[in-house]
Amino acid sequence: MRFSTICYSFRQGIKNICRNSLFSLASVATISACIFLFCLFFAVIANVRNITHLAETTIGITVFFDEDMSQEEIQALGEEISARPEIREMNFVSADQAWENFKSEYFAGMEELADGFADDNPLASSASYEIFLQDIGDQDEMVAYLQGLDGVRKVNYSRDVAAGFSGFSRLVGALSAAIIGILLAVSVFLISNTIHVAAAFRKTENQIMRLIGATNFMIRAPFVVEGTVLGLAGALIPLGAMYILYRRAVTYMGEHFLGTAGGLGGVLRILPIEELFPVMAAVSLALGVGIGFFVSFFTIRKHLKV
Repeated sequence: MRFSTICYSFRQGIKNICRNSLFSLASVATISACIFLFCLFFAVIANVRNITHLAETTIGITVFFDEDMSQEEIQALGEEISARPEIREMNFVSADQAWENFKSEYFAGMEELADGFADDNPLASSASYEIFLQDIGDQDEMVAYLQGLDGVRKVNYSRDVAAGFSGFSRLVGALSAAIIGILLAVSVFLISNTIHVAAAFRKTENQIMRLIGATNFMIRAPFVVEGTVLGLAGALIPLGAMYILYRRAVTYMGEHFLGTAGGLGGVLRILPIEELFPVMAAVSLALGVGIGFFVSFFTIRKHLKV
């Protein structure tokens, strides 16, 4: 393919965009809206999953053992449990440590109330393992496994919290997919109409080009260039807007909510744009250019009869 042919196709594609400025602007605006919403929901979902993951690290399963079990038997059972691949971290809490934790939490500032238990540990049979999972979604399966072990007296876990995290993530993902799908369909329709109008506008010119020996590529390439440029513009505009808005939003939240005394900095961690933007930009450009290229390619093959 000659360089002059590429230049000709590019120039004609830009001319087509200018000739059909209203359709072109509508196509770019729709693609931009679609990709901006994609970026917005991508950022929301990424942060929700990050916050969920941080919260999941604090949700554990506590396993208590039969009162007549020896320390060696508890340790052996703990080694068997720790071999499970779902487990991220497992800590042993002795009866003495459990009592110390209880005193520091419930007798804070009134330590003298606990002096009556100096020689008697009321939690003498409360040795346990605290288990934290790789994925909170595996909690029910793990609990069923633990409850089936010989020597396990009781298993404490937070079923409702884990189900709430999983359900919220699925809801956000489904809603995002539905909205983006609708906008993608509208984008495909508008670009298809734009290319169809451009083809009808140049129908006589294209017939003359065919009569003088122009190839199918020479005739169709400008329309593909037109669709690709529209898709590229529709991706770059929302990416720039999202980059600026997200940075400002993170700065604002850091100053007013996360960085202040008594704020949410210990609970929430907003992902910086530097972590999100590479994937966001790659997917957005692939969507924009891909929609523009493939829609224009198949539309021109269908509607341009030369």
